Amino acid sequence: MSADYSFVADAMKQTVPWVKTVGVEFLEVTADRVVAELPDREDLRNHVGGPHAAMMFGVAETASGAVVLAAFSSHMDKATPLVVRSEIAYKKLARGPLRAEAVLGRPAADVVAELAAGTRPEFPVGVTITNAEGVTTGEMTVVWTLRPNR
Repeated sequence: MSADYSFVADAMKQTVPWVKTVGVEFLEVTADRVVAELPDREDLRNHVGGPHAAMMFGVAETASGAVVLAAFSSHMDKATPLVVRSEIAYKKLARGPLRAEAVLGRPAADVVAELAAGTRPEFPVGVTITNAEGVTTGEMTVVWTLRPNR
């Protein structure tokens, strides 16, 4: 029996207003992988007609945050997830709707064990951004931490 992560999309739209504003949708959500989609809208485009770089960054970071929420939702009473740093590489001119696939880079159990031991764990989330044809247009790594609640 698999866990139900249907709450993640609604939680992201309620707690991160930008997600709702630009219309990010969550196509797949599991404890270690999220696929989010950014629609193709004229008001989100750049000077060459593709999604603005900020939109690419935003959908990738949003997907990473959604996988963090899914992976660690049962620990939010003990810790607050925060981005430590991120790096993005724009690989190819993007056009049309974009998908961002975020994958947790460390086993959640290892991260939780560090948190339980009193440390502030850091962990990467790798994100691949693709266009409607499945061509990779960007790659991003977001390093997250779980800051213990005091």
